[in-house]
Amino acid sequence: MIFRRSERKKTQPRPLSKKNKLQYYYYHILSWPQLLQVAEATNGDIVGYVLAKVEDEEAATAAAAAAAASSKDSNTSSGGGGTSTTSSSSSSPAPRSPAPPAPNAPEVHGHITSLAVARTHRKLGIASKLMQATHTAMAEVFGARYASLHVRVSNAAAFHLYSRTLGYQIRGVEDKYYADGEDAFDMRKPLVLS
Repeated sequence: MIFRRSERKKTQPRPLSKKNKLQYYYYHILSWPQLLQVAEATNGDIVGYVLAKVEDEEAATAAAAAAAASSKDSNTSSGGGGTSTTSSSSSSPAPRSPAPPAPNAPEVHGHITSLAVARTHRKLGIASKLMQATHTAMAEVFGARYASLHVRVSNAAAFHLYSRTLGYQIRGVEDKYYADGEDAFDMRKPLVLS
């Protein structure tokens, strides 16, 4: 199984959920390419993906630009032709939270808009790995403080994944959130940089 952040030119996800139109995919791919995560089978078939976005565009764009500049500066200052190496110690650094927002600035957060895994590849941990990669990108690239999502109240499998496996908590219930009139749990998870 190959997990990768998708490249724009190669990413044309085959709809695993027929409810979503290509326009929906393209909007997310072009707006937040850093947040698109794709799982491929060894034969190249896309077997899972996460589409996500960032709320508070202005602050998120500034954070992404600052992260890119910081990355460029650290690579340039290492002297070795743009590559750098780091030594690892026996103890891992403690997780850290994204930098605090400026006073009176809206809080940047990520939102999971779609998660899908092909039926033939479920129960393999693919959804968890895709979500964890997206959470990391939200925090590291955009400085997101938390991630949010909505899930149908009747979707016990997805609720279990989000709450027990990934640590999301119910923030509230959105009445008639879905087109068919079903309610949704509004869920959140704080993000921590490692």
